Amino acid sequence: MKKRREKDRWSLELGANMTYQGIRFRVWAPKARSVSLRVTGEPDDIPMIAEPNGYFTAFLVHRGTGTRYSYVLDENRIRPDPVSRFQPEGVHGPSEVVDAESFQWEDQGWKGIRPEEMIFYEIHTGAFTREGTFQAVLPLLNYLKFELGVTALELMPVAQFPGERNWGYDGTYLYAPQNSYGGPHGLKSLVNACHKIGLAVILDVVYNHLGPEGNYLNDFGPYFTDRYKTPWGPAVNFDGPESDDVRKFIINNALYWVTEYHIDGLRVDAIHGIFDFSARHILHDLREVVHHQAKRLERQIAVIAESDLNDTRIVDPPAKGGHGLDAQWDDDFHHCLHTLLTKEKAGYYEDFGNVDQMAQALREGFVYNGQYSSFRRRQHGNSSKHLPPKKFVVFSQNHDQVGNRAKGDRLGTLISFEAQKLAAGVVFLSPYLPLLFMGEEYGEEAPFQYFVSHSDPELIEAVRRGRREEFSAFGWEGEIPDPQDIATFLRSKVDHHLRTRGNKRCLFEFYGMLIKLRKEVPSLSHPTREGMEIDRVEGKRILFLGRQYGEDEVFCLFNFDEMPAEINRVIKEGNWQKILDSSAQEWGGMGGLAKESIPSSGSKISFVLDAYNVVLYRRLSPFSSPIP
Repeated sequence: MKKRREKDRWSLELGANMTYQGIRFRVWAPKARSVSLRVTGEPDDIPMIAEPNGYFTAFLVHRGTGTRYSYVLDENRIRPDPVSRFQPEGVHGPSEVVDAESFQWEDQGWKGIRPEEMIFYEIHTGAFTREGTFQAVLPLLNYLKFELGVTALELMPVAQFPGERNWGYDGTYLYAPQNSYGGPHGLKSLVNACHKIGLAVILDVVYNHLGPEGNYLNDFGPYFTDRYKTPWGPAVNFDGPESDDVRKFIINNALYWVTEYHIDGLRVDAIHGIFDFSARHILHDLREVVHHQAKRLERQIAVIAESDLNDTRIVDPPAKGGHGLDAQWDDDFHHCLHTLLTKEKAGYYEDFGNVDQMAQALREGFVYNGQYSSFRRRQHGNSSKHLPPKKFVVFSQNHDQVGNRAKGDRLGTLISFEAQKLAAGVVFLSPYLPLLFMGEEYGEEAPFQYFVSHSDPELIEAVRRGRREEFSAFGWEGEIPDPQDIATFLRSKVDHHLRTRGNKRCLFEFYGMLIKLRKEVPSLSHPTREGMEIDRVEGKRILFLGRQYGEDEVFCLFNFDEMPAEINRVIKEGNWQKILDSSAQEWGGMGGLAKESIPSSGSKISFVLDAYNVVLYRRLSPFSSPIP
């Protein structure tokens, strides 16, 4: 038992940390000449002791959990703790001491799940339930795990942001779970409950910038640099003077989430906004430290990137010059699928829209692997054909691709019911790691719009203006929802009860079947390109996808046309059984046109596919497990 405790031991050097004698406070503030500790309710400030390299410490006895405090810089600037564990009064209020050891975890046997087993379900904590809290998510966990079948709950950022409604990318206290969501106890309770039923938890973290309101880090030290620019604010100083301690601040944050909160993976937001030209990129160091901690904790912990660079160095192993991250989001896959179904061509969609690109995305991951991009007006990307499929997360919707539309309209409001099933089929029958955005599984129609609750009128107007300018490239018309208006937030909440009604129930059950097949059919459950074949049917908007693992073999047909089509194709010898047809009556269709079974001698077989149809066949053999 002693060995186990030693293995799990990890301590945060900065911030307020409980000890047997009291509370130790430590802060990095090289820009300050002096720092004092101000405890709420105490008459006098406590001078902190200066240490080398800009650190200051103080010790407080006879106080414990719940103590609220601030730092006073140079006797005149009162600031919350940069590594505050809790901001009960918001981004401008005092920090609160939290006992990191007080929570009673019940997940001691939890080892996590391998990245290749992950089926992600992305949620915004505030919009996922009527209450908008961590606690309110708990009753829905059985639905996600057992009714739908996902394996990983992915949370949009929860670090403390201004006000009570925000996407989370304006966070300014990277160590403090949002107070309006339920704070530290609420988040730990959610993670604990997920682990008890076998759900992993992935946390979206933002290391490229901090939000504008409540961001006091620059008063403490050189956290930011003016050498690089991001679209969202000053870039974080990862490679300039005094950047060693900034890098430590970020890496410790990653360790904090996976250790103190038992998080199973980090989705690192917009790494194309992380600028680091040092010999060891911050992503390399972050991944290395997190993976080392995973071994110490005897758990599976993943580091996943969001990137629009189409650069395989993000996930390539260090031995090949890469950063070695576990996976990255694949926007090309989404853009191919979206444009085929919606026929949109504005903005970055102008680079996409043909079936051959969808075949390329299924075959390799990246579509743009060095060729000219009209949208970017330059060559873009490098080849990803050497990467295993488990290195890519794919989706037909996510918070960005829905929420960064002018009106936040979901895919289900843009395409037909049959096309929604086709989109689901392409994602889940692909060899990549699938992700759903909350409500997608039943065709949620509520928009997901951009919302904030800032307190500075000038900042509010700047956000409104920025949204209008952002959409100019897409040519979207009409009034853009006001991000500051609470009605914009309320419109974005999902209604889970819709999954029991009409076609939405059929769509929900269709998603459930896709997930079941993906888990139970070996050729679908193993994310590999071994035995994979992808062809476009000549002259048709139809793709053939064959997948094999060992003796198990399947093939899929995807019809992206709005009209039925007849094709002839050589099918491998064997007896093939149809195990899924999106046009079948059980999935709300008019009745599938494709044959129920195909005895093939290796010759051409004729197929009739309905409009926007996905059909899945499995080869029967003595080695096949029973069809689910």
